[in-house]
Amino acid sequence: MFKKYRELRKITQLELAELVDKDIRTIQRIENEETVPTMETFKKLVLALKISDKDILKYIKDNN
Repeated sequence: MFKKYRELRKITQLELAELVDKDIRTIQRIENEETVPTMETFKKLVLALKISDKDILKYIKDNN
């Protein structure tokens, strides 16, 4: 989900990492679903990428 929105916003992984105060490897792992972000990181990513509540709920519904 995060990779899709990052690419739509034309933000690099490095830029996103800086926006959410995480290292680029963490962003890569989250995007590749190698790890699940903490709730704090999740919130920062959602805000930085301007993901709507509706889109989050749709993603959850579609992936369960």
